[in-house]
Amino acid sequence: MLLLLLGIIVLHVAVLVLLFVSTIVSQWIVGNGHSTDLWQNCSTSSSGNVHHCFSSSANEWLQSVQATMILSIIFSVLSLFLFFCQLFTLTKGGRFYITGIFQILAESNSSQMCSCD
Repeated sequence: MLLLLLGIIVLHVAVLVLLFVSTIVSQWIVGNGHSTDLWQNCSTSSSGNVHHCFSSSANEWLQSVQATMILSIIFSVLSLFLFFCQLFTLTKGGRFYITGIFQILAESNSSQMCSCD
């Protein structure tokens, strides 16, 4: 049982790290002197100097992706916090329903971003 709880904690932390990295990473699309990420678009010259960077939030779909990334991070942090709270307050054999609900909310927010086709 202790190994299972340790595995759940590792999973929670891994999800948080991956969400933070995917939100903060500086280059999602790179090519032809142009790099784009979630927060800004940058044009570069052939020598590699940045000429112009502007905010990516002009597109409505990109704003929704930014919002769902932030919501996903918030729900994941709440899920980890509630997991620790429930770990020490639940009776033996209790269920982690609240933690599971917040983790499902975090996952549903991140999966909505992938269906932008």
